[in-house]
Amino acid sequence: MANHKSCKKRILVTAKKNEINTARRSAVKTETKKALKAIESGDKAAAVAATRSAESKIMKAAGKTMSKKTASRKVSRLAKKVAKIA
Repeated sequence: MANHKSCKKRILVTAKKNEINTARRSAVKTETKKALKAIESGDKAAAVAATRSAESKIMKAAGKTMSKKTASRKVSRLAKKVAKIA
């Protein structure tokens, strides 16, 4: 257990950031799953809308929860799948 005041503060800050990061990561996964489900359904309009929403969540997480390159790769792969829909 921490004894110094600054260490106690760091514990609180770390717990708060951990909660925020977990929520952000979960939101990215949820939006990605929704987009993939829309893509699988074959409805291009729904897929584009879901992908746009997922892209927004992913790019907001970029640089905070995940690497910018990882975020870019995820967005690119979703866009590629949407483009394949006839």
